[in-house]
Amino acid sequence: MDMRQLIAPEDVIGLRAKGKMQLLQELARRAAKSLRIEVQPILKALTAREELGSTGVGHGIALPHARIPGLARLFSLFARLEKPIEFDAVDARPVDLVFLLLVPANADKEHLAALASVSRCLRDPETARRLRATSEPHALYDALAGTVLRGGAAAGRT
Repeated sequence: MDMRQLIAPEDVIGLRAKGKMQLLQELARRAAKSLRIEVQPILKALTAREELGSTGVGHGIALPHARIPGLARLFSLFARLEKPIEFDAVDARPVDLVFLLLVPANADKEHLAALASVSRCLRDPETARRLRATSEPHALYDALAGTVLRGGAAAGRT
């Protein structure tokens, strides 16, 4: 799956957060604004998912994701944090690269394919290095999109 199909340039941001809950609130707020829906269902779904187990996958990376009833299309937001925060990651390291993924309630295959693509992208050492080397949104997007050009099949963003 091509990252350029998963995320739009305007959904790549630099962000400051003091902790995990504040980060999830800010991600939910920004996603709600972009999607023109209420914040609370997004925040509730994200926190419920985190209660099942942290989406901090290690190496300073978090992939918060949730199914959102009534959502018409997959939505992604990438945030590079100014300062790493504690996120209860599997390796206990603080997180500074965060990829939010919201999917329609019935998007099983698309959800798993998107998570796998994002995970591969962010775990690529060169991509992670490039993402950590800048805070400029356009350079962050280029780092994400550039990873895809080296592999992966394109898929339509819906």
